Amino acid sequence: MPKIYVNEIDLFYNVQGTGEPLILIAGFDCDSSYWSAVVPALIKKYQVIRLDNRGVGKSSAPDSPCTIKQMADDASALINYLGITQAHVAGHSMGGQIAQELTVLNPEKVKSLILLSSWAKGDAKFNSIIEMFGDLSNQLEARIFQKSLLPWMYTKNFYIDGRINDIATIIDYYPFLPPPHAIYHQSRAILHNDTSDRISNIACPTLVVVGKEDILTPVAFSKQLADNIANAELLVIESSGHGFLVESPDAVAKVMLQFLAKHVFI
Repeated sequence: MPKIYVNEIDLFYNVQGTGEPLILIAGFDCDSSYWSAVVPALIKKYQVIRLDNRGVGKSSAPDSPCTIKQMADDASALINYLGITQAHVAGHSMGGQIAQELTVLNPEKVKSLILLSSWAKGDAKFNSIIEMFGDLSNQLEARIFQKSLLPWMYTKNFYIDGRINDIATIIDYYPFLPPPHAIYHQSRAILHNDTSDRISNIACPTLVVVGKEDILTPVAFSKQLADNIANAELLVIESSGHGFLVESPDAVAKVMLQFLAKHVFI
């Protein structure tokens, strides 16, 4: 699989499908594989481009502080490398922060924007949780740490029907778990980023999506985004939590495709 050298790291990316380019940016502690359940529907109509943010997956994981803007610059450099003039951009969780920065800094590159389970500025409780995640990454064995995040990601029904066991099994055998220092640096990047005073500058069509049962980034966070981005619409997916890319992939793919169909290139 291809990598490019950009901003002093090797950045892994993956391209599937044909059509208008659609950039997918994953969230905290997640690499590009986190989009796997929604990709099959998306590649039927779009050229889907996924990347591993610095610190995770097959990209470099330098043991040094990083910022959300820096990760947005990595994504922008990939867009340039691929010769893409303008793309649809979707970001989940921290990936939504990255997508916001990418759009604010490079508005000419973003045709439309999809923000999933994301936020502009976290509140005190959210910041405390993210700080704890970063600290725990250095205290727990890697696979135990990954499993400790699951209750924040998935709903009660995901546990009741046993699907959570599939995720635990993937963690047990996944060969590309991020190192503790990378998780820590990503957590601090989240804490130090705030787009609340700049998202009003986003002018492209924007879809904000959140799970109704998201206990990590609640509906109020997404409402703040939608209220402050001029051309934004808010959609709440029932019976889904923060990890709805895995828990409710068909529902997420459906709303993404419906939105994108309204904003094709002319």
